[in-house]
This record gives sequence, structure tokens and C-alpha cells, in this order.
Amino acid sequence: MDSKLFPEGVQRCSFGKFLIWIAVIMGVFLWGLYAAVLVLYNGIGTTGLDNYFGFGAWITFDLAVIALGAGAFFTGLLKYILKIKQLEKIINLTVVVGFCCYAGAMLVLVLDVGQPTRAWFGYWHPNVHSMLTEVIFCITCYLTVLIIEFVPLVLEQKQLNKIPFIHALAHNMHVNMALFAGIGAFLSTFHQGSLGGMYGVLIGRPYAFREGFFIWPWTFFLFVLSAVGSGPVFTVLIATLMEKLTGKKLVDFKTKALMGKIAGTMLCVYMFFKILDTWAWAYGYLPTVGLTFDDMFYGVIYGKWLMFSEIVLCGVVPAIMLIVPAIRNNPTLLYTAAILDCIGVSLNRYLFTVQTIAFPVMPFDEWQVYYPNWVEYATSIMIIAFGFLVLSFVYRYLPLFPQERKLN
Repeated sequence: MDSKLFPEGVQRCSFGKFLIWIAVIMGVFLWGLYAAVLVLYNGIGTTGLDNYFGFGAWITFDLAVIALGAGAFFTGLLKYILKIKQLEKIINLTVVVGFCCYAGAMLVLVLDVGQPTRAWFGYWHPNVHSMLTEVIFCITCYLTVLIIEFVPLVLEQKQLNKIPFIHALAHNMHVNMALFAGIGAFLSTFHQGSLGGMYGVLIGRPYAFREGFFIWPWTFFLFVLSAVGSGPVFTVLIATLMEKLTGKKLVDFKTKALMGKIAGTMLCVYMFFKILDTWAWAYGYLPTVGLTFDDMFYGVIYGKWLMFSEIVLCGVVPAIMLIVPAIRNNPTLLYTAAILDCIGVSLNRYLFTVQTIAFPVMPFDEWQVYYPNWVEYATSIMIIAFGFLVLSFVYRYLPLFPQERKLN
């Protein structure tokens, strides 16, 4: 009954099946929304957060999705500024995935800010000495850029595009998209870096503190590199998941392998500096404050295995897999490397958030254990459901993959 709204020359499932799919996702979303209402009504004490752990699952989730959403700005930079034409087959998806990640991150921050009625304080009363101020403005501005990049895709909807003014507007926005891609790359680079810099300047938290260059700790640059080293392959995984769910070929493997090569190259650069940074931190900085590398870990929950998993299993291994053509050109191995890569950057954000806070910094302190409760899990899953909803409607009604008609 809605076939006239489909993109030109493609088929979609029946409207009934689509409604069932949306109903299932909406059920998950409403469960998370219920948890969100509890937080807004009863306060942040509803969660597993306390006076010791002000940051927890939400901030870890926030930083992870922001890093994984970096495929939008980096792919946009490569497509519109460096003119890599083949990326046009996946650029629309990167924009939508980036929009879902950043919009979801903003929704989580509404819950984590404490009093949502004061959320505007960060804009009107900015703390000019805090890196979070830069993060607030950059994320907000970049989300605006993503919306602007999203608009032409909406305007190209088959029925809307028949209107001459809308057709001309969409065309002109595409012509000038390089400008927005450049602005987006600038904004995203700085807020990705500032999120890392926020941890690196915590001189009272030895797990996170790093020296650096001029005013920027090394974590500023490492967070940028980890984001561009994982964002492109996260988009590849989303495209592959959509292919499995729809039973259609949406992006040719050559484009996926190119995205893997780009991510692998940046991941190799990141891992080189990450290993160098970890070595300098363990044998250079920690001894100067009377600590050892072993002091930074405790038991199983904060054990060395987490850092080993992040750097070796989910860092060096996928970097090698993505950079070697014989491995990268095997679909199963490419997807395996992509999954490991995404897990690695998520682990990095977890360690910098939770393990940093858990480490006892005062003589009377002990190692603290943080357990997220169902409210934090539910609201995080709500954001994932939000992403599924957006992608479902976009795929059904908008020309998300212009090459789909030729591939099927």
C-alpha cells in the first residue's frame, strides 16, 4: 500500500511485515523510554552511578558510539575533499549512521546531565577552562552538519523530488556538500580529540593522565586516530547487517574492502602510537609518581587482560588483518577484523572511563567496583533501537543505496 513511496526501481517487503518489524523495535524502544522516564522523574540515583562513579555505562556508551560514528566525517572528507569516487556507494549510509550515533549520544547526555532543565547551562554559562565546553559546542554543531547532510537524501525521496523547487534544492545542496564535509571534518576532529584530552589532563587520575604536546595531552590525538580507524568498518558492518536482514546486496564487496583498507591504514597508525604511549606511560610517567604498571590493575574485573584485549587482540590483530590484501579480501575475515576493531575502540573508552575512576587515588581509598543496573542497560539499548528505527524508515523510503537496483 506504500509502494509509490519506494525508491525508483526497487522492491521492499509487504507493509504488514514492515509494521511487525517496527512494532518489535518499538517495543524495545518503549522499554528503554520507560527507564529514561524513571531517570528523569526520580533522578540519577535510579542508576548504578554514585558519588564515586559519576561516569559509567552511559559515558562509555556515548564515547563508543561517537567514535564508531566517525565513519561519517572521515568518509565524507575522503569522498568530497579527496574525491575518492568509489565511496559514493556508501556515503549516504555513513551520514545516516553518523546521525544515529550523534543523536543517540545527545539523548543519553540528556539523561546523564543530572538536571535536564539545566542542560542549556553548558551553552549559556560555558566553563572556558574545560575541554567539555569544546565538546558540547562541537558535538552540537556537528550534529547540525549531519542533519544538513541528511536533508538532501530526504529531498530525493521519489515523490518529493518531483517538485521542481525541491529537486533544485537537493541538487544545489549536493553541489555544495564539500563545504559541509570540510566543516564536519574540522568539528568532529576537535571534539573527538577533546574527549580524549578530557581524560589526559586528569593529573589526579594516574591511569588516564598523559603528558603531551603544547596544551594537548597525547590522548587527544589517540582518540582521533582510534575513531577514524574504527568508524569506516563500523559502517561496513551496518551495511552487511542490513544485507542479511533484507536478503539483498546493497554495497559491492570492493567498496567494503576499500573501507577496510582505509580503516586498517589508520588503525596501524593508531596502534603504533598507542603502544608507544602505553610504554612511555608505564615506564616513564608512572615511576615519577611512585607507581608501577602492576598497580594500575586489580583482580579480574580490572585485570591486565582488558588492556591486552584492547591493544593486541582487538588492536594489532585487526590492524594486520585489514592491511593485508589477502586477508582483507576474504569477506569472513574482513567482517571478523571489523568486529574486533569496533570492540577494541569500545574497550578503550570503557577503560578510560571506568578503570580510571575505580583506581584508588587517596590513601584511605580502595578499588571500587561499578555495576550498571537495568536502567542504564535499557536506556542504552533504547538508543540502539532508535538507530534501527531510523535506518528502517530510511531504507524503505529513501534512496539510501543508489546502486541497489543494479546489484539485485
